[in-house]
Amino acid sequence: MLDRADIPSGRVRAIAPEPLPVSAMMRGKPVAEVVDLLPRLFNLCRGAQATALNLALGLEGAGDDMLVQEIRNDHLLRLAIVLPQRLGLDRLAVPFNDPAQLPNALFGAPTLPDNAVEFDDFLRGDSGIAPILRAIRDRFAPGEATCPQLPPVGADMTLNAAENSVAARHLDHPILCHVEAQFGRGPYWRVTARAVDLDALLHGDLPAPRLVAPHTAVVPAARGQYMVRARAEAGRITDLHRITPTDHMLAPGGILEHSLATLPASKHDQAALLVDILDPCVPIRLEGLTDA
Repeated sequence: MLDRADIPSGRVRAIAPEPLPVSAMMRGKPVAEVVDLLPRLFNLCRGAQATALNLALGLEGAGDDMLVQEIRNDHLLRLAIVLPQRLGLDRLAVPFNDPAQLPNALFGAPTLPDNAVEFDDFLRGDSGIAPILRAIRDRFAPGEATCPQLPPVGADMTLNAAENSVAARHLDHPILCHVEAQFGRGPYWRVTARAVDLDALLHGDLPAPRLVAPHTAVVPAARGQYMVRARAEAGRITDLHRITPTDHMLAPGGILEHSLATLPASKHDQAALLVDILDPCVPIRLEGLTDA
């Protein structure tokens, strides 16, 4: 692992690739070409991007079914495959193509428990995702790899340090409040938020895509909310600006910076797990790690 003198002791820095100049790339192109190209330019959240762009341009969108399937599959991939592998656990066998059976496979019940007593009882068992949540809870002590209460993301296309995440859709959920009170807004809170969001999604609860200003759309996505402002004249794009949950996560003073800053040097060996839990949609290189 890396140990660099220009990074303060115990601090880790995340290095992300330079973002593509999407606005410049799309300006002047025919609308139909941009509508086809933008979702294919990025291999994640294609449905969210297509829906937001179409809505901002006043075109017929991809439809809510595509969004629901995209978010559901992303959550399932993370909870059933990626995180168990990172934790050294067996993959969770879930019926990806049978949403009606998913709650029992994930929670051992028709829904995730919605009160602290039942949730803690669930964690003591081995049903569904309970061992995964429990393993993450036990990897990070209270206050480790946490982020303070950042303001919930607004809809004004401002890129700042904000809570643009699936947790932001459920900040008042009793389970998230329970976990936050014990551990803070750390890895355990964020994985629990993904489970809460998936449970809500499986029961038909997902914010609707909406226009928040002329030519400006906000759409739910697998990592938070996706925002697009787009205008066209004479059939060609004149303005296109997008802000993703990862943009907010990587912003100075954002979720990733705070989470890494509060990761103890003794737990730098958990940095890759932390990044997998935060789940940015770009490859992240970590600098300043000590041998842990």
